[in-house]
Amino acid sequence: MAGHGYETGRLNLPFVGICTFGKYPYVEDWDAIDADVAVMGAPFDFGCQWRSGARMGPRGIREASTLFSFGHGGAYDHEDDVTYLDPAKVRIVDLGDADIIHTDTVGSHANIEFGVRKMLEAGALPVVLGGDHSVNIPCINAFDGQEPIHVVQIDAHLDFVDERHGVRFGHGNPMRRAAEKEYVTGLSQIGIRNVSSTARDGYEDARAMGADILSVRQVRKMGTEAMLARIPEGARYYLTIDIDAFDPSIAPGTGTPSHGGFLYYDVLELIDGLAKRGDIVGLDLVEVAPDYDQTGSTSILAAQILMNTIGRIMHQREVKGT
Repeated sequence: MAGHGYETGRLNLPFVGICTFGKYPYVEDWDAIDADVAVMGAPFDFGCQWRSGARMGPRGIREASTLFSFGHGGAYDHEDDVTYLDPAKVRIVDLGDADIIHTDTVGSHANIEFGVRKMLEAGALPVVLGGDHSVNIPCINAFDGQEPIHVVQIDAHLDFVDERHGVRFGHGNPMRRAAEKEYVTGLSQIGIRNVSSTARDGYEDARAMGADILSVRQVRKMGTEAMLARIPEGARYYLTIDIDAFDPSIAPGTGTPSHGGFLYYDVLELIDGLAKRGDIVGLDLVEVAPDYDQTGSTSILAAQILMNTIGRIMHQREVKGT
């Protein structure tokens, strides 16, 4: 339908229309996923130990992502001289959300895992919008029939608690649950800093189970290339990004903010290098809680880092011919 003053089509500016991720097509039938990338929300925050609210993360990220949907036929980056997310080369769909059952962690996690399995069966890159960090547990579970993966975690907190007061599947447990999987070959835990939710024995357990733990200050001191050199080359990476890895000055909208965090390019350059070093085969971004985000900057940051991550993953696959 032609709009006023236009001969063909619609202008469809970012503030118009339905908020799917990046305004990409919505696919309701999970048995009919025909795409290179599939985005699914996991609006679950029953694993929180302090401020809840990340259940609204997927909605906040989706709304913010429309900012980057001007319809220019991709996203041209003049520094790289690359047009990322060219619609002629990369097909992205939004599957909506996994069904969450209030107060039921096991049932809700099972529904999230089901969605990720459907994406993998369809050959699509799974991109999951949290939710608290416990949603990573079903995401990793879904990779049990896949080739081995190395988990790269960008986070303020180690999340390596085994069990606390009987809780094994909260947002302090996901990296411990991942390390237990025989198909997880190791973990790179990046950005971990200051007062942590994990005690010293958790750090000792993590290192004993194959984790490499680096703080923000350590990464900045060694530099991005040196950090990347510590991550196994040519591996299949699962990338999990907790928004509290970023400094709360730019990402206040989260349940457990921790000062001294990364800035935007710290993380983007690390992810760019990771996409070149191996193949990122799945990712989640968690802990965005829009109710603490007065300006919307946290949701915008989440959407921006996701769009750029997806763009770089797919560009590197094209470059490598994979």
